[in-house]
This record gives sequence, C-alpha cells and structure tokens, in this order.
Amino acid sequence: MYRNGRSIHMHIVCHRAGTQPPTNHRNFPMNTAEPLESAFARARDQYAALGVEVDQALASLRSIALSLHCWQGDDVHGFERKPDAASSGGIQVTGAYPGAARTIDELRGDLQKAYSLIPGSHRLNLHAMYGDFGSRVVDRDQIEPAHFLSWMDWCREHHLGLDFNATCFGHPRADTGFTLSSTDTGIRNFWIEHVRRCREIGAVIGKTLGTACVHNLWIPDGAKDITVRRHLHRTILKESLDAIYARPYDKDDLRDAVESKLFGIGSESFVVGSHEFYMGYALAHHLMLCLDLGHFHPTESVADKVSALLHYTDDLLLHVSRGVRWDSDHVVIMNDEITTLAEEIVRADALGRVRIALDFFDGSMNRIGAWVLGSRSTLKALLRALLEPRERLTALEAEGNLFARMALLEDLKTMPVGVVWDYYCSREDVPTGEALREAIHSYEQQVLARRG
Repeated sequence: MYRNGRSIHMHIVCHRAGTQPPTNHRNFPMNTAEPLESAFARARDQYAALGVEVDQALASLRSIALSLHCWQGDDVHGFERKPDAASSGGIQVTGAYPGAARTIDELRGDLQKAYSLIPGSHRLNLHAMYGDFGSRVVDRDQIEPAHFLSWMDWCREHHLGLDFNATCFGHPRADTGFTLSSTDTGIRNFWIEHVRRCREIGAVIGKTLGTACVHNLWIPDGAKDITVRRHLHRTILKESLDAIYARPYDKDDLRDAVESKLFGIGSESFVVGSHEFYMGYALAHHLMLCLDLGHFHPTESVADKVSALLHYTDDLLLHVSRGVRWDSDHVVIMNDEITTLAEEIVRADALGRVRIALDFFDGSMNRIGAWVLGSRSTLKALLRALLEPRERLTALEAEGNLFARMALLEDLKTMPVGVVWDYYCSREDVPTGEALREAIHSYEQQVLARRG
C-alpha cells in the first residue's frame, strides 16, 4: 500500500557482520532492523506498564494530516505577474539562503521532496497568489478555479488534500494598511470580491478532491500608531465579512476560518481583526477560529485556549509557528509551547476537531529542511502527548494525589519516545538522524545548488 508515493510497509532487513549498513529503496542508510525492533519492544513494554498502548498511539498519529504551507518554499513571493510594486503587508521573510523555488514546478518538486521525508499522509496549504497564471497578469479580483486546476491535479496525483487562503497583502491596494476595513469603497469592494472568489475556489477544490478545503482569512489591516477610529474600522470589517460569507457552501466541500493577530509590522498599535473581534464573529456565524501561535502576547498560552473554545465551536484551526520575541515565524521545534499545545489537544480528546496547519517562513536555512524539521517536530510533540497514560494521570488528579501526578509527568520526560518515533519513521519508510540530514544535503547539492 502506498501513500504520497511512499511505501508504508516496514522493510525487515538482516544485518550481517562485516557488511555495509543496509539501505532502503530510496537509498537512505537504515539502522539494522533487529536493534530497532528490540529497542521498540522494550519501549512498548515500558509504556504498557503505565497503561499506554503504543500501537494505538501510532495509529492515532498516522491519522493526523498536517497542512504544509507552500510559502516556506519561496519566501512568500508567489507566482503572480505583478504590474506594480507593492508593500509586504506586514509579511517579512529574513535570510537569503540559496535555492528558493522560482517556478511552480520547482516549488512542487521541493514539496514532493519534503513530503517524502515526513511520516504520514498530509495536506498542502496554498495562498491565492500561487495560482498557475502563466504569462498573464490576473488581478486578485479576477482569479478563478481554472487558475488552480493544475494544483488540484498535482494534489490528486500525490494523494494530498488541499487548503486555501485569500492573499490580502503584497498588493498596491493594500498599501494604505487597510483592505476589508478600508474607508475607501473601491479598495474595500476589491478585496471583498477577492475573498468571495477564494471561497468559490476553495469549494471547487474540496468537491474535486473529495476532502473539505479549509479556507482561512487573514488580513493585515491596522495602524502603526494611535488610532481614534477603531470602532469605525471594525464596523466596516464586520460589514465586509457579512458580504463575503453571505453565500453558503456545503461544509463537505468548504470550511471557512478567520485568523486574528495581536500586532504586525506597520500595525503595532492597532489591529482591526483582533482575537476578540474574530472570536465573536466566528462563534456568532459558525465559522472556524484560527489560532496562530505567533499571533498572541508571548505570555499567553494558545494551548489553554483550545479546551476553552471547543466548548463553543465544533472545531478549530491552528497555525503552528514559533515566535521569537515577536511574530517572527521561526521554524517550529519541539519546545515547551508546541509540546503543551499537543498535550492539550490530546487530553481534550480533540484530534478530530482541531485542524493543524504550519505557518512559518525562514529564508536563512535550507527551505526543504525547514519544512521537514517543523513538520516532524509537530508530529513528535503529538506522539509524546499520545503516549501519556491519561487514565492514570486523570485518576491521580481526581484523587488529589498531586505529588504522584507531578512525579509521573516528570518520569514521562525520560521515557523512550525517541525510540518509538524512530520505529514509526522506519515503518513509514522515512530516514532519521544522520540519514535525514544527508537526504536534505544531497537534495541541496543535486537540485537547489543548480538554481544559482
């Protein structure tokens, strides 16, 4: 059986003394099967002693589909033929590492390589400015499903679901700092039409691929300094959203989400679409609320918001990122924030209600490596959470035995989750350790370096 072009059966190999380490069919050096099998068996027994079924945890992990963001591959440039220069709209990618994708084919090749190094079956998250426009100038209020047919075909070929985003930045009509909340009727109507068309495209994507497309809306609207017309801009934004979401779509085809932000570049003092604004709008109109890990105050816990909001909404969308001092969109690592988030999702039994997308862009390192590292770190955190003895922890907490609860949580930190991860990767036919680093390096030498 194959998913994403990769075998998901496990190769059982025999190690013979004096021979070179065996490789799998993609020429990745592999650990010998017997030592990994033995280590995994011991780890499984250790977890079983705590009441944890490792095989069940791995099955749950295998069911999680991350939505990989296309914009990591080309530093958020897109493929539009732009007639005019435009501001970034608060999007800033740092770094000039060689090898960024310059064409749709290059981006797809890089994505395919990244997917081959990430265990599981996943999705693609596409922004509207990545359409297949050819040599034509197609303004954003004129985009159509036809401009994304080749992406649908590519995703079908590689067994990927496809999610979509309106692109309300990096355009001359966003230079004032306001789009859907602009007091200029012409600017506002332009962006309303753009988002309407994006929703239509998302619905076609979902129907074509047979899996609901999540359309997420983020706008850069806000001001750098003191603003006295906050209420007016939010009134206008609400009216624009009402116009956009007036047309219903089958939820089997399209799921709508709205994304808030604390502040941005050029909107340090005022953001129209704040968390409170979008939370109220999403709950009132039965939309998904998108929580981006970099869009809140550094002392806020996004993880804590999950169990709170799930009492009032069917599901949530997460944009997994890593902010360093501000919304800097660093590559995700398995730090306290992501492990706490994963724990909260699993403890709330919410894997089926929380959709996880990645959202970072780092141009200072190998971009395929960034995709792979961020994705695998997210999956590792989820695996660690799935390996918690939830029943035992819950019982200890209910008994008031808080020492035993804390002691058990501390013991879990040194449990052999790494062995379970390596076994899972082996079963999924993807490399780990030095073999993974070599795979990234080899692709850089053979493909990225030739881009100049």
